[in-house]
Amino acid sequence: MTRIAKADRQTSETNISVDLNLDGSGNKKISTEIGFFDHMLNLWSKHGNFDLELYAQGDLCVDLHHTVEDVGICLGKVVNEALGDKAGINRYGHAFVPMDEALALVVVDFSGRGHLEMDVNLPTEKVGEFDTELLEEFLRALALNGQFTLHVRLISGRNTHHIIEAIFKALGRAMRMAAAKDELVTGVPSTKGIL
Repeated sequence: MTRIAKADRQTSETNISVDLNLDGSGNKKISTEIGFFDHMLNLWSKHGNFDLELYAQGDLCVDLHHTVEDVGICLGKVVNEALGDKAGINRYGHAFVPMDEALALVVVDFSGRGHLEMDVNLPTEKVGEFDTELLEEFLRALALNGQFTLHVRLISGRNTHHIIEAIFKALGRAMRMAAAKDELVTGVPSTKGIL
């Protein structure tokens, strides 16, 4: 059974549409009108092997915050919906990913409880037009609305672009591992019987 979900979110600040296939092949069509953010979402889709169509328009004349956070909200919701009851999934996933001098660790638990722990020092306040403080806003919105636990650690790194790129690649790989079906797992991978 293909795990697909769709979400639309329209507010006075943003208009967002997301289609996600967890069992895809990394096909993507992404436009948030924020070049660096589009690049990172492309990396997430490719390294997660997720098919993603995502279109966002926001009040960029104010700043990028509303668009980035609301994309995280929508993406989290479709991940959670596509996972369904989570029967037979690995549940846990992790990835160490290098990008030149940068090395990031991302760990995911599709626990049913949204939580972010992040220990990342970003050397600059911007990459292109992207405010680097928005990385945490996006990841928090993704984890809370996706109802999963997310740990992000920077092991090394000096170049902000490299650091964020390593994080998005590791995020895709960790989420792919956690969402993958394991034929040895019967039912939900929890002694509670529910996630």
